[in-house]
Amino acid sequence: MSSASDQQSAQAIPSHDELQGRLAKRLKQVDAGERALSAWMGVRIGERALLIPLSHASEIVPWQKPTPVPYTKPWFMGIVGWRGELSGVVDLACFLDAGHAKQRVDAQTSSFRLLTLNPALEINVALLIDQVAGLKSVAEFVQAHRPADDNPWPFLGNLYTDQQGTTWQELNLQSLSTQESFLSIGI
Repeated sequence: MSSASDQQSAQAIPSHDELQGRLAKRLKQVDAGERALSAWMGVRIGERALLIPLSHASEIVPWQKPTPVPYTKPWFMGIVGWRGELSGVVDLACFLDAGHAKQRVDAQTSSFRLLTLNPALEINVALLIDQVAGLKSVAEFVQAHRPADDNPWPFLGNLYTDQQGTTWQELNLQSLSTQESFLSIGI
């Protein structure tokens, strides 16, 4: 014969199916919340406003003048030492302009930063960035569209327009780090 307290205990313990349902509901809530969180770091490189996936970036470090490397393309600025590692420094604005632009480093270099790539990408490179614009999420943009079909750079992805009318473009550093044109620094 079961007592009233035994029946209450049985009712208080959720069944396996109830637990699975609660877990599935909670996972959906977490997934929706994560999508609302920042997915990118916004940076300005030259005239471009770019969105870099947070998983592709390692850290932003203060500007250091690179040691030049002879016989390299104009967009390869040289090497710097950071945290005991040597990294090549690339002026991406110059690279995207097919090397026709002169490196942009002048008397105002103190405002520049270096963005190091995630070690998981297996390339010791830092990109010269003009400005860090902060963390960005999809919710901040009012419009999105794909790049033109004639986009010469496969690592430049979707374009997003924010409420101020600024167009931001995704920069896939993983794709960039595998491009032969990016890896070939010698002249």
